[in-house]
Amino acid sequence: MQETLQNIIELKDITRIFDDNGFVAVKDFNLEVKRGEFVTFLGPSGCGKTTTLRMIAGFDLPTKGQILLDGKDISQLPPNKRPINTVFQRYALFPHMNIFDNIAFGLKLKNLPKEEIVKKVKRVLEMVDLEGFENRTVSTLSGGQQQRIAIARALVNEPKILLLDEPLGALDLKMRKEMQLELKSMHDRLGITFIYVTHDQEEALTMSDKIVVMNEGTIQQIGTPEDIYNEPSNAFVADFIGESNIFKGIMTGKLKVRFCGGEFECMDDVEEGTHVDVVVRPEDVILTAPEKGTITGVVTGVIFKGIHYEITVESGKNEMVIQSTRTPKIGEQVGLCLDPDGIHIMIAEDHTTRFTASVTADYQLEFNEEILHCDLTKVIPGSVMKDGVLKDANGEVIDPSLLKVDVAIEPGDIEMSDDAEAGLTSGKITNLIYKGDHYSYVVRTDSGNDLIVDDEYLWNMDDRVGLILPEEKMTFTLHK
Repeated sequence: MQETLQNIIELKDITRIFDDNGFVAVKDFNLEVKRGEFVTFLGPSGCGKTTTLRMIAGFDLPTKGQILLDGKDISQLPPNKRPINTVFQRYALFPHMNIFDNIAFGLKLKNLPKEEIVKKVKRVLEMVDLEGFENRTVSTLSGGQQQRIAIARALVNEPKILLLDEPLGALDLKMRKEMQLELKSMHDRLGITFIYVTHDQEEALTMSDKIVVMNEGTIQQIGTPEDIYNEPSNAFVADFIGESNIFKGIMTGKLKVRFCGGEFECMDDVEEGTHVDVVVRPEDVILTAPEKGTITGVVTGVIFKGIHYEITVESGKNEMVIQSTRTPKIGEQVGLCLDPDGIHIMIAEDHTTRFTASVTADYQLEFNEEILHCDLTKVIPGSVMKDGVLKDANGEVIDPSLLKVDVAIEPGDIEMSDDAEAGLTSGKITNLIYKGDHYSYVVRTDSGNDLIVDDEYLWNMDDRVGLILPEEKMTFTLHK
């Protein structure tokens, strides 16, 4: 009971579908936000984070699901009936008003007494360290000061929750970093619940108590900044948060994993023989003399990054990025070591592409208006094909209209073509992750299915590609 009372807001099975095109912006979103937390929605453009924020604010309504504030359903309440204020990337300050009038605008609409308005405005100006700015015009303020005025205008209404939609996106790098610290300090002083939207990983790690990583409208992982960085739940999170090396591996014993041609001790107790994805952060790789390394490689790139060098090493077919204060030369052979706590193991996801094909009147498989050649006698035990008719083990004719066949193919067996008309189907690349010796792509087909394709070559996001699925690489089973 006590745990429930601590939640200021809960999102239960929230889904948002836009009726005009059927696009699912947010799907089955569940989240609990504690009173006074700084929660960040983090993800790439188009992942649904701003749509979720707009539903909390009331500017958008969920297609299904509930939004509870202090245990009460506010899903259908208009924005002005919610004790929630929003700060946007565009400050939307009124240029014809001075700072006092900008901040006081909402209070005047409520017809509060003038003395009370003055008192509240002065108090929030002190909160944002801009006391004495009441009579200044908007045009005389820097970007950071304008953003603080926008925050003050939201805070003066004393909201229970402050929503911030990429509020620092319009600032330069130096000002953005200063405002990150300022916002975190302001949150600590006020004790108000902050829900923040950003695509900047460093921003999220710097400020948040809790991070919600999103992709394609769904939650990928919820956790503290330390959990998200050190214990990513899948390859997307590992790739999106900070810099990562991701390799295919296999568990070879208790707390032992093999990848990149070497066997390493690790801290994740996963059953021997399990195929895994191995995450190695660049700062955790130890450069040694070749004879001291668990594996060896050749330096192919060195870039000075200020506090460290970013070094690229090729080891066999794999490429590893390393951050080190050492400066090896290009072409130099080096050894690579890892401490057990520098290796994070994730169970490899099954990305086998599966689809169901129909059977034509002459017993051929058809998918996407293309014919697949398959011997149905190998799919249906005991069946025989005679005179163009398929019969079961009892000699009865099998009606092709009642048959369907499941087809499976591995990601590495699918070929991509720059000719969208080539192959069995086509689609657009919506995501890519580098996994040491190949790229893992997500290709969204015209029918809305996401297919995983492994390819050694680099394609660009949003490229439209044809997908060639070789029949000799397919496996066929009878659809039940």
